[in-house]
Amino acid sequence: KAYPPEFYYDTYSPLWQNRPRVYGFKLQWTQMNPNAVDRIVAYRLGIRQMGLQRWWEQEIPVDGTINKGELMTHNLTELIKPESYEVRLTPITRFGEGDSTIRIVTYSAPINPHLREFHCSFEEEPICMFTQDKNDDFDWTRHSAATRDTKYTPNTGPSGDRSGSKQGFYMYIETSRPRKEGDQARLVSPFFNVAPKNPYGITNPPAYCFGFFYHMYGKHIGTLNAFLKQKGQTTSEGPAWSLSGNQGDRWKQAKVSIHPTSSFQVVLEGIRGPGIEGDIAIDDVTLEEGECRDPPPS
Repeated sequence: KAYPPEFYYDTYSPLWQNRPRVYGFKLQWTQMNPNAVDRIVAYRLGIRQMGLQRWWEQEIPVDGTINKGELMTHNLTELIKPESYEVRLTPITRFGEGDSTIRIVTYSAPINPHLREFHCSFEEEPICMFTQDKNDDFDWTRHSAATRDTKYTPNTGPSGDRSGSKQGFYMYIETSRPRKEGDQARLVSPFFNVAPKNPYGITNPPAYCFGFFYHMYGKHIGTLNAFLKQKGQTTSEGPAWSLSGNQGDRWKQAKVSIHPTSSFQVVLEGIRGPGIEGDIAIDDVTLEEGECRDPPPS
């Protein structure tokens, strides 16, 4: 029977959160002496909220052979803040279960909220702490194709969210009356703290990659702008990214490297074009540490 797995504690910030009530945790482990026994085909993962009796179980399939020292990961999601969880991991070979290992996962409030990796696909209210700018002309609307009413303007806007789901949500600007040309709607992210200079070799000033998907379809599409807004900066710089006009009926990805020097927000601004066939939509907003790597396909 298989030896126990060994949990690996040292990830830098394994915990992530971009939703108000739940958190995720990146579980990492290595397998003790994997080659001394028959091939491990799966792990049984048990998880129990501390203070409750019930264990939830699921299997994590293993493809191929595990090497000694190979780091394996599994993302635990939907953990409830601020609860702790007991996690049990058991290797399985075709001869049955091996020895299990147990660890506790505890919630800690982030020092650097949402960074490392922030991802918002607007699936639920509140929308990952995004807010509508109070000083613009109108608001972005959270929407899914399934709830879209039949009176909507044809020939503009997406027919599903970025993943193609009719049920999935995205944000868009509705450009029908009473909107007029040049009206602006701004969606503002929560504040992000700039990572302190740390031993992980982050360049100075730190770089972040701000990414999002956009859908700009219709003959009256105006402009979509992305801004970096830094705390304490009174003058606003020009947009970090900008695009105008009809881009066809498909979702495309934008990525832009930003270099903030103080805590910051990112802002997405939609500006109405000359007519009603001008709905601009956005989805899957991400922020990751480091310069953007491969530019997205155009």
